[in-house]
Amino acid sequence: MKRLKDLKPHTRQDLLTYLGLAAAWLVITLLRANGALGRSTTGLLVPICCYVVMALSLNLTVGIMGELSLGHAGFMGVGAFTGIIVSQSLAFVTPSAPLRLTAALLGGALLAGIFGILIGIPVLRLRGDYLAIVTLAFGEIIKELITCLLVGVDENGLHLIFNYRGVKGVEDLGLSATGQVIVKGAQGATGTQTIASFNAGMILIFITLFIILNTIYSRTGRAIMAIRDNRIAAESVGIEVTKHKMIAFAMSAAMAGAAGALYGLNYSNLVAAKFDFNTSILVLVFVVLGGLGNMRGSILAAVLLYVLPEALRGMRDYRMLIYAVILIAVMLTTNSPAAKGFWERLRPARKGGAENE
Repeated sequence: MKRLKDLKPHTRQDLLTYLGLAAAWLVITLLRANGALGRSTTGLLVPICCYVVMALSLNLTVGIMGELSLGHAGFMGVGAFTGIIVSQSLAFVTPSAPLRLTAALLGGALLAGIFGILIGIPVLRLRGDYLAIVTLAFGEIIKELITCLLVGVDENGLHLIFNYRGVKGVEDLGLSATGQVIVKGAQGATGTQTIASFNAGMILIFITLFIILNTIYSRTGRAIMAIRDNRIAAESVGIEVTKHKMIAFAMSAAMAGAAGALYGLNYSNLVAAKFDFNTSILVLVFVVLGGLGNMRGSILAAVLLYVLPEALRGMRDYRMLIYAVILIAVMLTTNSPAAKGFWERLRPARKGGAENE
């Protein structure tokens, strides 16, 4: 077997990322088994996993493809409500929670990926600010469409009404006495069986990271990055710009849908308003702060920035002010020429130390 230092630089970095995630998974599992984690901390584990997947998937669009998307929360919403509907419907068929959760994640990813393709057809012909504005609009449209849904299930199957005029109620679904209402329009999904788990979240992170990293180093990934760096040069050598951008956008949407399905099955009540513009901006902050194209940075930023507001909850009215100040300080430090110079000066020292060993 090759030694770690004999591997290619990107392979070594990816391996360290996988090992870091595995170590974090092991430590948290041991802490939970020993009762060292409080109830509030335990309740954050699944949402953290969901937002890590969201950050990784958006980094594929923003960092690797080089296009700014402001409607990523819309795909998360599609996945969340699809996952809830699939899980609750399968409860009439099988009581197995792992089987239902797997089907929900696959269903959420599939439908979100389809939405990504449908939205990508008109959107990916645009560039820059225009693309960002249109994705923002589509994200809000998706949220409003979900708000109009009435969904129920009974022994006869799934009952669905698109209540775009707002004049119908759950009684119009025509459910039997044993039926269950899953989605109640603006009231969202209620009475959902919470079957999401931290282990499922970690597995989803590993799968997402594996897919993204293998895509980046594949022929398709190199074509996507070539389009990002110079669209005209990429077209001149025969790279199909729209096709490759569509692949990246649909993959990003599908992974966001899987994250949404896991997120939706972590709460007994969920409304579509959760997946609004603010959630898209939050995920974008994770990506920018962690570094465009830096998957390990996205993971760390998502964890730290999601936990930070909860850690500052004791500050009450000053909590979000302190959070904003920390964000500004980190961004200024990260983009400071002096800070970059400091890390560059450390790099040769570390390299020299490693060679001496």
